[in-house]
Amino acid sequence: MVTPSNLIRIGVMGAHSTGKSLLMRRIEMELRGRDIPVERTGQLGRRAALVPLPKMQHHTVDSTKWIIATGIADEIAAAAHLDDAPVQVVLADRAGWDALAYFRAAQEWHGRSAHRTDREALHRLAAAHTPYDLLFATVLDPDIPVERKHDYDARYRTLVDHHTHMLLREEDLPYVRVTSNPASQEWAIEHALQRCQTQAPV
Repeated sequence: MVTPSNLIRIGVMGAHSTGKSLLMRRIEMELRGRDIPVERTGQLGRRAALVPLPKMQHHTVDSTKWIIATGIADEIAAAAHLDDAPVQVVLADRAGWDALAYFRAAQEWHGRSAHRTDREALHRLAAAHTPYDLLFATVLDPDIPVERKHDYDARYRTLVDHHTHMLLREEDLPYVRVTSNPASQEWAIEHALQRCQTQAPV
């Protein structure tokens, strides 16, 4: 895959309701305030449910393939919308590796393991995508209450957090941990802005 030299890709991954979308929205707002063209992807889980495909602890090999492939397609389309911009910033709300962490967590939740060929196929699909210039991973804080409208399985949510950070370590992917501490979130936003402004033309 050929990536334009002026394309900056920032991704985020982590357990549900840990601030991923909020972080991406805030970065997008700050970039637009600085007149840096940006596109943001997202809502993959909601769109998968409309297909319909299983979600959360019910993720399957096929639903995971769909999320990874659709996320890659969304990022490519977002970059295409910025072809004439001097700097292209694509914010991926759910980086490609995120779906693999969710799948692994679902497998452990059910106490089973997918066939080796399926596991390898999913890994190849996630690894085939161009590496992110900056990757954030949120950290689950179990003490923060979740809105009642979200009927999450607490054990699965914890497993997603575990597999997210374990996968990042296994793949030796450079990433920035983002906790629920406001200072951590502000630092992450500033880190993203510095990265984009450093590569912006003078």
